[in-house]
Amino acid sequence: MDHITFLVTVVIVTALAFDFTNGFHDTANAMATSIATGALKPKTAVLISGALNVVGAFLSTEVAKTISGGIVDDTLVTPGMIFAGLVGAILWNLLTWLAGLPSSSSHALFGGLIGAVWVGAGSHGVHFDKVVEKILIPAVASPVVAGLAALIATYLAYKLTQRARKDSVTKGFRLGQIASASLVSLAHGTNDAQKTMGVITLTLISAGALGHDAGPPAWVIASAGLAIGLGTYIGGWRIIRTMGKGLTEIQSPQGFAAETASTTVILTSAHLGFALSTTQVASGSILGAGLGRRLAEVRWGVAGRMVVAWLITLPAAALVGGLAASVVTHGGNFGTVVVALVGAALSAGIVVISRRNPVHADNVNEHHEVNVRPTAPARVGTAA
Repeated sequence: MDHITFLVTVVIVTALAFDFTNGFHDTANAMATSIATGALKPKTAVLISGALNVVGAFLSTEVAKTISGGIVDDTLVTPGMIFAGLVGAILWNLLTWLAGLPSSSSHALFGGLIGAVWVGAGSHGVHFDKVVEKILIPAVASPVVAGLAALIATYLAYKLTQRARKDSVTKGFRLGQIASASLVSLAHGTNDAQKTMGVITLTLISAGALGHDAGPPAWVIASAGLAIGLGTYIGGWRIIRTMGKGLTEIQSPQGFAAETASTTVILTSAHLGFALSTTQVASGSILGAGLGRRLAEVRWGVAGRMVVAWLITLPAAALVGGLAASVVTHGGNFGTVVVALVGAALSAGIVVISRRNPVHADNVNEHHEVNVRPTAPARVGTAA
């Protein structure tokens, strides 16, 4: 325990805080379509998703090993660099949550970590070949594969049930959605909780508490699983509204197809150690499901804003992580305190702003747009 210094403790707590934001940021990946179609009540959906995220965290550690010993040189990384990277990731998660944009928590984490290590240890501290292989290529391929799979599955679902009674089809697919959404939650815990496990393991390696190439200890697995499960249960309602209502009007056969496609892609990638974005996979699946139903409306303006967020997530988080790393590196403990206080103040400010126009379980399905500013009440007696 001599290696567990105050700074290491701060980094571990910050990593679990990121894991919590990852949970509520990504609840929509599993449950947005089930909530939108009425297959599950909102509060029931987030409870199921939270519990299964915890279970999923114990299924694999391949992605965690990619983070702890793959994308950066663990011999050059310090706990201060990791702390700076986590601050960048948390702030980006909160900003995109405020706007209701389903951006990638994974890429926010990778970007923050890459930017912090680049500034703190130099460009040779980042394994750019692994970044391309394990992050960038899956980022491009996974939503396309998931979207195509969901498109085909949606087309077949409507084709095979076109002569059946609509109410029977809806009821059957809603039951199927309970199972498929649960599997997405399980897969999300398997993939995303591991990223925090990897960060904590990297911190322990950099502090000398674990040997190089070590896997995450049992207590790291358990704490990361619980943090992401609790965050999921809180429910990222702003992003659930965007994914459930903003991209397209989802019917139960589409929801089932999208969730099944997402599960397949996420679990396959977790087994192979690819640290992909579950948000991009789920969003690609929903778009594919929207295109797979004849006459379905896809809101390309929302999709376009979402893609822009995807493109700038990694560099934006890297910029914040790099700036924070510069302060920590040159300021020592004082710099660490400054970064922590600024990060906490900005995070609190974002939460306060979100209260101006809240989205919660009772109104998540009322609109398809997320507004930061409160909408003006309609005037009584004015001409239409």
